[in-house]
Amino acid sequence: MSCWDVVADYGLRSLGIGERLLPRDDFTLCKQAVLIGSGMIWNIYFGTVALLAGFFLATAVALGKASNNRVVRKASEWFIFVFRGSPLFIQFFFAYFLFLSLKSVSPIFDPLTAAWLGALIVLFLNTAAYSGEIFYGALLSVPKGDIEAADAYGFSGWPRFRRIVWPTMLRLAWPAYTNEAIFLFHATTLVFFSGFPAWQQRGDALYYASYFADKTFNPFVAYPILAGYFILLTLLIIWLFGAINRRLNRHLPQARRSKVRYRPTLLR
Repeated sequence: MSCWDVVADYGLRSLGIGERLLPRDDFTLCKQAVLIGSGMIWNIYFGTVALLAGFFLATAVALGKASNNRVVRKASEWFIFVFRGSPLFIQFFFAYFLFLSLKSVSPIFDPLTAAWLGALIVLFLNTAAYSGEIFYGALLSVPKGDIEAADAYGFSGWPRFRRIVWPTMLRLAWPAYTNEAIFLFHATTLVFFSGFPAWQQRGDALYYASYFADKTFNPFVAYPILAGYFILLTLLIIWLFGAINRRLNRHLPQARRSKVRYRPTLLR
């Protein structure tokens, strides 16, 4: 079987397209690279959807934490505290058993016990909490002169936030938010270890890497392939977010433009 045949048979296997059974022998480098790459589709799905949806919730949480309304402020603070103060793996664990309990109440909750929705909700809430704290710090750092200038021009309420405060907040928060995006995509590998099952052996990239490591008794092939895929994904995120950062800072002199730098951390 040529490598092109392997791509045709297993390239979209994680989506249920192609061969139904995993290979049982002849674990070639091509098969490992193709199947692990197929699993990356799910990691990209989890990270992309959670990041896009979490962006809007994070903005709302940041505004809530800065609100003068005590109830809204405390709700935002506790939301951030709970999801930033507990490990993501534990959040997966408790969410899965909560969704199982809801499933016993009504069949309408059945999709919540599947990884494509249940795990996605956990990632969405987690990144919203981390990003909300980043946006809150940036919101406090918006120069008062900008707000005073907006007031002088007659901007107030929603127009002032949309045209003055929000763009400045994003510009200040974007380098740190870029790192959060990278950490989120890396955190998608925890879905494999969580209680959410891989339906019909259609798992993410780590699922396939672990499968090959167990079958070949050699983790020094599958896991470096997995790491290579995530390195490429990280470079893509840095490039994309760097382009957005340049767009946000296009009005500033070159020397004052903040640059996106990847600062790895040991703990999530």
